[in-house]
Amino acid sequence: MRPIFSFFFPRICGKIIRYLADGAGNGAVRCDVWNCDTNGVDMSDRRNKREKEQLFNMPEITKMEKKALSGAMEKLEDSKLKKVLIWVFEIVVTLIFAVLTSMMLFQSVTMQESSMEPTLAVGSRYFVNKLAYKASSPKRGDIIVFRTNGSDDAALHIRRVIGLPGETIQIVNGRILINGETYKEGKDFPTINNPGMAANAITLEAGEYFVLGDNRNNSEDSRYGDIGRVNKKYITGKLWFQISPKKDIGPLEN
Repeated sequence: MRPIFSFFFPRICGKIIRYLADGAGNGAVRCDVWNCDTNGVDMSDRRNKREKEQLFNMPEITKMEKKALSGAMEKLEDSKLKKVLIWVFEIVVTLIFAVLTSMMLFQSVTMQESSMEPTLAVGSRYFVNKLAYKASSPKRGDIIVFRTNGSDDAALHIRRVIGLPGETIQIVNGRILINGETYKEGKDFPTINNPGMAANAITLEAGEYFVLGDNRNNSEDSRYGDIGRVNKKYITGKLWFQISPKKDIGPLEN
């Protein structure tokens, strides 16, 4: 737009000055910045008419301006469209990445047993951190999600880790003994009435864990054959975030 303006503006201003100078002399004697003329009214009229036609002959300017404006608007629209498309693409990629990441790293589970009450209520839902034990091992007190075998159809169970690989576990008079010493838990769990298989000392092999439910007298866990010792290769991950009910949403405290 500026090149067009710079080209035509000086010419238009010059013609206006000449036209005004001609009119001021009423055709008798005219003198402007270009020349002086005393040829009379007829010549002046013809000249003024020609110059006015040139002065107000604007279609060419308008056409060029419209063309330049149209081009600028098209570029602007293309630029806006490009930015919007890039923005939409970035959002879609981010969402896809988030979904894939959540599928690979996290899994949701619903507590379907009363074995972990009152810590975990039946029907509550949680996220499982599937990477928690890829580079490390379960720690005592961790709440883990596991299967009893390698089948994908095997049910998922949620229990608390008590015994670690290489340790000897035994339950005597309601007390949990680890390597012959009483294990003092940080929470007030019920006294165990039925030690099950743990009435006799159980020595854990490499990669094996002894688990108990927090509802000690109503839990199927490592004291019984259906669960028994939990092998690390069957551990899905660590329970770490509660997602329902809404009032309890947040990180899980072991």
